[in-house]
Amino acid sequence: MTRTRLYRNGNLILEDFPTSDISQYVNDADAAVWLDLCDPCSADFDMISEELGLHELAVEDARHDHQRPKLDRYRTHAFLSAYAVGTDESSGQLTAIELSVFITPTALITIRPDDRFDIQEVVERWDNNSDLAKYGVGFLLHGLLDHIVDGHFAAVQDLDDRIEAVEDVLFEEGRAQTDSVQRDSYALRKKLTKLRRVVLPMREVVNSLLRRDLHIVAEPLLPYYQDVYDHVLRATEWTESLRDMITSIMETNLTVQGNRMNLIMKKVTSWASIIAVPTAVTGFYGQNVPYPGINTHIGFLTSAGVMAVVSVVLYLTFKRKDWI
Repeated sequence: MTRTRLYRNGNLILEDFPTSDISQYVNDADAAVWLDLCDPCSADFDMISEELGLHELAVEDARHDHQRPKLDRYRTHAFLSAYAVGTDESSGQLTAIELSVFITPTALITIRPDDRFDIQEVVERWDNNSDLAKYGVGFLLHGLLDHIVDGHFAAVQDLDDRIEAVEDVLFEEGRAQTDSVQRDSYALRKKLTKLRRVVLPMREVVNSLLRRDLHIVAEPLLPYYQDVYDHVLRATEWTESLRDMITSIMETNLTVQGNRMNLIMKKVTSWASIIAVPTAVTGFYGQNVPYPGINTHIGFLTSAGVMAVVSVVLYLTFKRKDWI
């Protein structure tokens, strides 16, 4: 599945033309060609490599999954690898979709492994900013990066909301709440680790594009790329703060559990101390030797009174010290 567009002098001239016609336009300095390949086959890679003279290492990176976000520069083109991020609203599941992009002076080639990344949203962004189309490939690349970075920002925002939801139940009583906080905090940390691997390298990628020696971004587009870079920095700083928040939640949860355990042990020890008094008195009067009051009512009443008085005194003492 492919999509194509041809811009010339800032105007959209053709759309969805055959890929075999690309060679007719890529040598036109006034043209900007966009080619999108969804789930490409080997023949597609051979075609773009032949038509655009792409470096074999860049094509190899595009063929294989799990590349890190990066920008590689070659003699006639650049290769960009990035990840679009999506979050399921109900489950909070984080998905990262790898995108490979070839950048030449007159062409932008986007490669998607499947249709999970909605390229139509990028196209709509280009159409809504058509006044910038006169800047060629830099305009196309800006729309793509802006959409990707906005997705990163939305994923960070969603993760922040879920962390705050865990914080709200952190100090609630109950075994279920404690288990929920522990389980959710570990799940959130795993998602954040995955998100950081995608978001953090984008700072280097966008910063490299701002370099004037690459000649990818025209001078009038620099403020727009700087805006994207600012969003990348904000997302990066936000992910770092979220990591601190999750670490704090996990440490606080362990502290709360420890405090609750200490409180339980304190109460158990206090009741054990009270129960030990009757045990000690009955044990003393249960000796097989004569003692004052043996086999008499006064002896029984004396022992019962000692147990009651001492137990009440201990209970009141522990109660005043908040040990019970």
